[in-house]
Amino acid sequence: QVQLVESGGGLVQPGESLRLSCAASGLPFSSYAMGWFRQPPGKEREFVAAISWGGGYTYYADSVKGRFTISRDNAKNIVYLQIDSLKPDDTAGYYCAVGGTTAEVRTTPKFWGQGTLVTVSS
Repeated sequence: QVQLVESGGGLVQPGESLRLSCAASGLPFSSYAMGWFRQPPGKEREFVAAISWGGGYTYYADSVKGRFTISRDNAKNIVYLQIDSLKPDDTAGYYCAVGGTTAEVRTTPKFWGQGTLVTVSS
């Protein structure tokens, strides 16, 4: 049974940083690309970032380039999303996703986590 569990969200002020984590189980973690989506309140879910199975290739949405960094630790079956210089517009539920490739993560993810909420407010 595939399970993705996100953590690390919370209430932060603009300009602060967070590192979100997604712990995966029930799948050969190192053989799959991983990624993150987010869904702001009242808006549709949007792609954020993806990383290849070996971590050598990353892809980011234009809206987060330069501030967001995706990484993975295959030994721990964890994918991370480092978010720097948080803005109020970053407020959203953040969801972990799995795909065969980074392109598949972006377009047709196979599995989802339950999400972790990031709230950016002064």
